[in-house]
Amino acid sequence: MIFARLSQSIVLADGWRRAGIAFVAGAASALAMAPFNAWPVLLVTFPVLIWLTDGAGGRFNGALSAAIAGWSFGFGYFVAGLYWIGYAFLVDAKTFGWLLPFAVAGLPAYLALYTAAGLAAARLMWSRGPARVVAFAMAMTVAEWLRGHLLTGFPWNTFGYALTEPLALAQSASVIGAWGLTFVALLIFATPALLNDDALDTPNPRRYVVASIVLIAAMTGYGAMRLATMPTELVPHVKLRIMQPNLPQDAKFNYAAKAEVMQRYLRLSDRSTGPQANGVRDVTHLIWPESAFPFFLTREPDAMAQIVELIRPSTVLITGAIRAPVTPANTRVTQAYNSVYVIDRDGAILDIYDKVHLVPFGEYLPFQRLLERIGLMQLTKIRGGFIAGDRRRTMTVPTAPKMLPLICYEAIFPDAAVPDGERPGWLVNLTNDGWFGISTGPYQHFQQARVRAIEEGLPLVRAANTGISGVIDPVGRVLASLPLGAEGVVDARLPATIAPTLYARYGDAALILFLIASAMIVARRRFAR
Repeated sequence: MIFARLSQSIVLADGWRRAGIAFVAGAASALAMAPFNAWPVLLVTFPVLIWLTDGAGGRFNGALSAAIAGWSFGFGYFVAGLYWIGYAFLVDAKTFGWLLPFAVAGLPAYLALYTAAGLAAARLMWSRGPARVVAFAMAMTVAEWLRGHLLTGFPWNTFGYALTEPLALAQSASVIGAWGLTFVALLIFATPALLNDDALDTPNPRRYVVASIVLIAAMTGYGAMRLATMPTELVPHVKLRIMQPNLPQDAKFNYAAKAEVMQRYLRLSDRSTGPQANGVRDVTHLIWPESAFPFFLTREPDAMAQIVELIRPSTVLITGAIRAPVTPANTRVTQAYNSVYVIDRDGAILDIYDKVHLVPFGEYLPFQRLLERIGLMQLTKIRGGFIAGDRRRTMTVPTAPKMLPLICYEAIFPDAAVPDGERPGWLVNLTNDGWFGISTGPYQHFQQARVRAIEEGLPLVRAANTGISGVIDPVGRVLASLPLGAEGVVDARLPATIAPTLYARYGDAALILFLIASAMIVARRRFAR
């Protein structure tokens, strides 16, 4: 009776009350993401969206009403899930602090347009009974996919990540990927809305809820079996050390802090971790995080000399660094690359990768020259902005398998992490989440990088300035890690890769099948009416 009254009151809500209900439901839905992973909350919040759409009267007027509810839900979801973006504007509060309200509210307001479009499209296909849940899952999945691709894309916290904790449940990502998980999550968690349907529209609605529970149990069972039959294997003769400096963000781009930064890196990297340890001489590969230096590394001979002194006689350094483009002598550098260097024991740079997928407003400005003329700049304050690399590709690393670098949020794109024909032996995610302080953001970033390892069947090694750093095997086990906000090193062996997963081989084929089947179900229901 209470459940029936709740659903009826939501269906009949109007005006600001509808928007308020949607906003609260969206904000609560953020609890399904890391670090809380309270995904059962979606069993309440997604039915709220179904009932709000039920209450959107008329086909086309109803689509507008549904869009408003969808936008309110999305705005609440993204404000609660992305509030930590505001921390980046406090690193240099004198310059950027005034932009904080615009960032914390503006980005969610834009991203919520996709939720609005998804719910409006679902309303145009609406019908009574279970088919409307299928329409909801189909339309919202397409909207989420568009959010992850249009205008450079930002698939952060797409709903499928709700099904990635515990680890056994996350194993389905190896088959259907994050986009397939998004469809399944929307479908499963919306089914309780059917419990209050008229018996003529939805006979025996409990069977749909039971089917959803069975599906979650089957996914968990599959994952448990996969974990039990795939123990972690290690690459012989490869010993890793990840250095997490926990460097204050204001020092990362402060040239005056050059000596302090280098001394911290050298001290931590050569730290002994046991009575029989010999510091960095015990490892074959030393890994430092994204944009590690407040200077152009190759233009500072003393810094290069210190690195060579550190890594001799047999260690390879993999590090992030800002790289200057080739320019005539005595020319001021106005742009730069966000790069990864592989440096051998003699100080030779063996390979370079330049970040391809840059962060809007963080690493470059849309209409860069125009906005710079009126006094605006991106958060990194590189005049002219960063230059995008030409393509994603693997890098050759001595005494280790080929690696594929993922700089910062390049790790959040499910269908673009590993380019076709470039399957590596391991993924290396160098990042600097120090922009976002001690917040939920770094936990969410780590979760998404971990899912990339499961999707591709590849080990992932992650070096983050302030955390979370770690080594993840191809099925998502965290073998070693350093927590957020800690300074230190973590030593680990490199896990071996496994055979390409179904997702690695066929990409989003399962998602396409889901959407085709959904369209057939919805069309059949509408034609039947």
